[in-house]
Amino acid sequence: MGAFSTFEKRKNRNVSDLKLEIFRQIDSLKKDRLEEIYGILVNFINTEKDVADWEKLTEEQQRGIVDAIDEIDSGKGIVHTKVMQNIRKKYSN
Repeated sequence: MGAFSTFEKRKNRNVSDLKLEIFRQIDSLKKDRLEEIYGILVNFINTEKDVADWEKLTEEQQRGIVDAIDEIDSGKGIVHTKVMQNIRKKYSN
């Protein structure tokens, strides 16, 4: 509860103070942790974009994607190398 209560106390800060605090926290990190935080931040930003893109799809498109993921998860997919092998074989003649 310590970290949460610290956040509770800080949530009333203005945007400038919050940005400065984030900068200070990030600035104190070693390279490996900095790279990790960068990856987390990029994933977070991209997730928001992905959700917006997902919502633009029709229900039929969404269902098709979900069905494809379910097929892969159940082992019905074909590995990339096998697909490429088949295509090369088919179009090499």
